[in-house]
Amino acid sequence: MGTTNLLPGALRKLSGDGWLLFLSRFTRLFAYGSLSVILVFYLIGLGLSESQTGLVLTLTLAGDIAVSLYLTTRADRIGRRRMLCIGAVLMAAAGLAFAFTSNLLFLIVAGTIGVISPSGNEVGPFLSIEQAALSHIVPGHARTEVFAWYTLAGAFATALGALFGGVVTQGLQRAAVTPVMSYRVIVLLYAALGGLLGVLFTGLSAQVEAAEEGKQRSALPTVGGRFFGIAKSRETVLKLASLFALDAFGGGFVMQSFAAYWFYLRFGVRPAILGAIFFWANVFAGVSALAASRIAARVGLVWTMVVTHLPSNLLLILVPLMPSFRFAVTILLLRFSISQMDVPTRQSYTMAVVRGEERSAAGGLTGVARTAGAAVSPLFAGFLFARPSLIDTPFFIAGELKIVYDLLLYFSFRKVRPPEEGQPR
Repeated sequence: MGTTNLLPGALRKLSGDGWLLFLSRFTRLFAYGSLSVILVFYLIGLGLSESQTGLVLTLTLAGDIAVSLYLTTRADRIGRRRMLCIGAVLMAAAGLAFAFTSNLLFLIVAGTIGVISPSGNEVGPFLSIEQAALSHIVPGHARTEVFAWYTLAGAFATALGALFGGVVTQGLQRAAVTPVMSYRVIVLLYAALGGLLGVLFTGLSAQVEAAEEGKQRSALPTVGGRFFGIAKSRETVLKLASLFALDAFGGGFVMQSFAAYWFYLRFGVRPAILGAIFFWANVFAGVSALAASRIAARVGLVWTMVVTHLPSNLLLILVPLMPSFRFAVTILLLRFSISQMDVPTRQSYTMAVVRGEERSAAGGLTGVARTAGAAVSPLFAGFLFARPSLIDTPFFIAGELKIVYDLLLYFSFRKVRPPEEGQPR
């Protein structure tokens, strides 16, 4: 009882399934974070050029689109646990393939079919299905706060993973291990954590599945037909998906792998220091998510998404304009301290404005849209990073595109409120 009283209000009544979903999120994001710091270094160490590396990352994210779309749009009908386990198997398989081949074609195939995160952010079917499950087992008034803590758990895991990846690889290199082999250790760990994820998902109960009546409704024909598991919520989901794709397209230019590589090219920063930088960046991002839930309770989800995201994108543009490493890191950390405040609010908003039996599909489609947007930009970023005079350009492109997203989101959805906020006057 005493331990329970120490927990935040929204987490005190979280079921065993809820805590298991938090643990799976932590495990997965630790793996993503550790890989993101070293992935570009690893691929270049295997003999790939910057342009080829950008191609691999683009096609890897493109493959995640197909995997996510297939699994998430069927999860509510076929089974959320089943689809999560399949995703875990694909994650483990991709890690093993990346660890044991240096062939460009094989890397592309493995990245396309499997689940690899080059950004440190969520990829694959996991996030959408887990959020649908959480929305199913927590009340609407607590959803945003639970999502905020869920985001914090992931951000903290990403931070620890980034720190772990940087410190371990540098430690191994000091012990006379070749750079490529030190990076391969992290890739193998990624595969192992994918296997562990599958074990965790088998422990979920039937409570996380869509309600039987929801499954039956989703199987019935509807006016206008269904679009990848979406019927009544189609227009809303398509609008959100298009906007999220634009945001992710901008963010893909400065995904964590490329941002780490930029610090190396610009200031000669080594992996251990990069790991520490992105540890604190992700910690700040995660803590900011908690503030987002409090702000949203007062001004609403849409306004919170926009008002916190705009200044973070202005800071992103300023990063390459800084005259020194210390100033660049300071601006980057300031940016991270507010940049992720839109994440739990965006996720909560999506779950709130769609029908309950369409949540996995809605999360999947909007998640796939984000992955699709992010999949295109690394190809362009790779070409820019291959030219020393253009390595700052990705920051400018990313910041400007994300500002456009913020403005479009506000004007498109300022009058569409979730049930718990009521209707605008």
